[in-house]
Amino acid sequence: MTTDLVIVFGLLAATIVMFAVNKPRMDIVALLMMTLLPLLGVVTAEEALAGFSDPNVVLIAALFVIGEGLVRTGVAQRLGDAIVRRSGKSEKRVIALLMVVVAGLGSVMSSTGAVAIFIPAVLRVARQAGIPPGRLMMPLSVGALISGMMTLIGTPPNLVVHGELVRSGYEGFGFFSFTVFGVPVLAASIAYMVLVRRRLAADEPAPRRRRGGPRVSRWVEEYGLVGREVRLRLAPGSPWAGRRLDELKLRARFGINVLAIERQRPFAAEIVEPAAGTVLRVGDALYVDFRKPAENLDRFCAEHRLQALPIDVEYFADKSRSVGMAELLIPAESSLAGKTAVEAGFRTRYRLSVIGVKRGTEPVMGDVQSEPLRAGDTLLVAGPWRAITRLKTDPNEIIVLHVPVEAQEVVPLPWRAPFALGVLAVVLGLMIFNVVPNVLAGLIGCFLLGVFRCVDVNAAYRSIQWPTVFLIVGMLPFSTALQKTGGVDLVVQALSGAVRGADPVVMLAALYGLTALLGLFISNTATAVLMAPVAIALAEQLGQPPHAFAMAVALASSAAFITPVSSPVNALVVGPGNYRFMDFVRIGLPLFFLVMVLSLVLIRLVYL
Repeated sequence: MTTDLVIVFGLLAATIVMFAVNKPRMDIVALLMMTLLPLLGVVTAEEALAGFSDPNVVLIAALFVIGEGLVRTGVAQRLGDAIVRRSGKSEKRVIALLMVVVAGLGSVMSSTGAVAIFIPAVLRVARQAGIPPGRLMMPLSVGALISGMMTLIGTPPNLVVHGELVRSGYEGFGFFSFTVFGVPVLAASIAYMVLVRRRLAADEPAPRRRRGGPRVSRWVEEYGLVGREVRLRLAPGSPWAGRRLDELKLRARFGINVLAIERQRPFAAEIVEPAAGTVLRVGDALYVDFRKPAENLDRFCAEHRLQALPIDVEYFADKSRSVGMAELLIPAESSLAGKTAVEAGFRTRYRLSVIGVKRGTEPVMGDVQSEPLRAGDTLLVAGPWRAITRLKTDPNEIIVLHVPVEAQEVVPLPWRAPFALGVLAVVLGLMIFNVVPNVLAGLIGCFLLGVFRCVDVNAAYRSIQWPTVFLIVGMLPFSTALQKTGGVDLVVQALSGAVRGADPVVMLAALYGLTALLGLFISNTATAVLMAPVAIALAEQLGQPPHAFAMAVALASSAAFITPVSSPVNALVVGPGNYRFMDFVRIGLPLFFLVMVLSLVLIRLVYL
């Protein structure tokens, strides 16, 4: 064993220990090793930095941006809502549909992002169907993990293993090379999760409230808005159509305060901020604060050719992605003190309407628009989310107290969903038919999302999970170092010696098990970087197809079912599902062996 090899194994052992204790952060550890390897003379500086020009690293960054486009245009959220509509209250159907949809979505975007998107939808499903959230959250994470087994771009380890095959002189995997393994594994996993669902949580439903702020529905009750807030849709022939808001004088004539306008576009509804010059159209739905007695509403609508669409607490809970609210405080120095909201021009200044006022803990009843405001009053304001996000605390004017948790679920660009879906179809088509290299397909997708304004530059940069990118870049020099120093050959000899003369499937099982074991302590991406060259070298020594052994590493890297820290996907569902560490061991260990056996059988059928 050479000095360089001792250095590499020493650094590798230190890396695994630091990954296991999570100190410092994994991407920092990877960058540290990328610095130490050339400093100690194991690799050159060019070899250490080669990861920054690796096409797969660029592709992974591009896929984060494409996933952000699906989120910002509401495509992912609509999938969640579709599950609610189609599954009803059948627990088995909810689990099956949830896992299928999440696996499909995760196959073309970040699985972590897919889970984060679906958690609010799953909590809504649990509340509506009376299902304990714990029975749905683990199937959610399992479906997301299996999404990595569905396509080439399903998870970074697939691209890492594909890249190692290409660097070793072999043809890489095709876009759907993983699908033949992922679909049977998904079907088996759905059957398993349906079978063990009653062991996932207690029988009594106990949906947990998400932390992070108040909910809109709570404000609706506290400020007495139920029955007062309505939507009015302009029917054909309405005298309001074609007229400006300032011409109609709705507040002065009818006591109506327009909060927002929902306007139908060719592909989706758009929320328009009401302004004096806004011209109303037939089909517009006005979100209004209606001050007239409820019994007069029908007569009022008949007179003005309007259709009343009442809003209740559940409506606010489910539709608050469109119209937002915020709670503000008036400081002592504010120019608003002593004036009514109308006199202060609140709507003109902030594009928001005051719909509730509290003094202390008691709401002010009556027309809050005509109520002189006082220092210390708490205001409830409503309007488009764009206006809510523009609010900033000004100690001399207003203090933003609370923004509801629903703000996290807002879809900024729902009317651009068809463009995002079209771009996704173009990218997948280019990859599937191998028109251009995958990295160019990803970059074309990012460019098109920008052209169609589904994602702006700032959102694109924010969407990229830079720690993941730098983790891959920092760990790639280890692959080069292990090959240069003979480390790969040493591991291959040790592994083949341990099961000498055994059937190739036994070798595959040993490789699969070792990869999964490493994945318990370090990220699946780092595991793939380390194990991919070992798998290919082992296949070459045994005279077996390298794709079979590379596939074993890729599939094992996604089979992180055993602990909540095996994957960020698992960590996300621990809180909402109210899980303990042993819940994952108890449910995940049998599932891991089921997936392992099925994967090995399929690898033998396909490659051996």
